[in-house]
Amino acid sequence: MTVMETARMNEVRMSERPGLAMRLWVACRPWSAPISTVPVLLGAIGAVVAAGAPMRWGRLVLTLVGTWMAHASANLWSDLSDYRRGLDRVALPVSGALVRGWLTESQTFALAVMTLALAGICGLALAAAAGPVPLWITAAGIPLALAYPWLKRIAAGDVAVFAAFGPIISAGAWSVFTGRFSWVPVVWAAPFGLLVIAVLHANNWRDEDSDRARGVRTVAGVLGPDGSRRYFGVLLFGAFVLTALLILVPRWVPSFRAAALPWTAGLVFAVIPKAAAIWRHARSAPRPTTLDGETAAFMLPFGAMNVLGLLLAVWF
Repeated sequence: MTVMETARMNEVRMSERPGLAMRLWVACRPWSAPISTVPVLLGAIGAVVAAGAPMRWGRLVLTLVGTWMAHASANLWSDLSDYRRGLDRVALPVSGALVRGWLTESQTFALAVMTLALAGICGLALAAAAGPVPLWITAAGIPLALAYPWLKRIAAGDVAVFAAFGPIISAGAWSVFTGRFSWVPVVWAAPFGLLVIAVLHANNWRDEDSDRARGVRTVAGVLGPDGSRRYFGVLLFGAFVLTALLILVPRWVPSFRAAALPWTAGLVFAVIPKAAAIWRHARSAPRPTTLDGETAAFMLPFGAMNVLGLLLAVWF
């Protein structure tokens, strides 16, 4: 089923009130899971491949669960903040449970606190196993998540999301396996981080008018429709350009050779046709309403090829 078909089915079901479990599930925006899953895998597999760390499946699972909980909490906090400021009042195919009336504000707040607490428990367990470095790196992302609703209003949300859902997660996962911080996963996660910004920008591009009416100045609002379209294209295809640069450039500069992506990371170029299809949609619609969901879905094959490329580097 395509993203567009799924969106139409979701629209038909908007008026239906599902059970509590489904309402909680929708509130956490499960469609965005690849945004936090891929950086974990990049950091973990990268630590095994590049740093020689042993694969610890229990730590990987715990890291994924903790990251998912932290991501869900950030989504809930953002939804609650936007709703209270009147930014999100119309239900869209990828809207959360709050704007649909499936959860109250107090229920959304309670769920945000609960998921954050679960993430904290996972972080403490990982710190007990791998040392304090993963906990410190994770703690660096919490202020960004909490400050995002404010940063979004001053066109700084893109930078915060790039850092939190790219380099920070990847570096945290790396440290779970090695017990130390490294700049390598920070650099390797940068191409994927551009796609994270692309998802956010697609969302803000769609909401440009309503955000501006309420005094919120996002990057999309600064650039306008034409600029937003070009910016989205730079982010989408910039992920491929940056991947190529990380494969080639560090090999020419001896002091940065450790940060070179393996040649097999070039597998990501196999999904360029899918990126081209998303770009055609972005160019054809004045303000695509499902572009954020389509871009989030694209992150999974891009990330899968990236991770597979790291795994193949063991043998090639």
